[in-house]
Amino acid sequence: MALLFAKNNSLSAVTALPASISGGGLNLISTQTASSSSTIDFTSGIDSTYKEYIFKFYDIHPSASNQFEFQVSTNGGSSYGVNITSTWFRSKHEEDDGGTDLQYITSGDLAQSTNYQRLQVPYTDNDMSVSGTLHLFDPSSTTFVKHFIYTGHGYVFSNSEAISENAFVAGYVNSTSAINAIQFKLSSGNIDSGTIKLYGVT
Repeated sequence: MALLFAKNNSLSAVTALPASISGGGLNLISTQTASSSSTIDFTSGIDSTYKEYIFKFYDIHPSASNQFEFQVSTNGGSSYGVNITSTWFRSKHEEDDGGTDLQYITSGDLAQSTNYQRLQVPYTDNDMSVSGTLHLFDPSSTTFVKHFIYTGHGYVFSNSEAISENAFVAGYVNSTSAINAIQFKLSSGNIDSGTIKLYGVT
């Protein structure tokens, strides 16, 4: 078996990898910043170029304490509402150390529903927000359903207690049509501030 070598003798001097070695990098496609935005839509850049797309959320802060959620489109964003089946659970720790928990939240999951998928529930306090990462796998496939995984952290409230919340969401979009757009919004109110970046994974 032939060995593959980089073209330079030290890591600091490497300028190119052998063609058969993948860089495994993230390629930034687009960035959107909320400013009292009713929705944030990505209607371009999701195609067959990559097998995986990643959305990164930075400090999503709402005008009203409602769920931050998404849905997808198969017609370039003309409409949103494709069947989703999912799971939703979280770990939490109260700020005053009053309690911890690991919980499955049935109100966060969907079962063959065209509703928007809940990610987390950011709160309106000035210093509260949520941040996280959503992976969407092979959205251009016309053979398989489309899997997604979200992991996020929020400084939020639960039963009037400030908590550290780590949310875990996963599921599939039950369609063999290509997904080519995605919309993020609150269940009510606007996204006051925050940034969402879309990456393709090589």
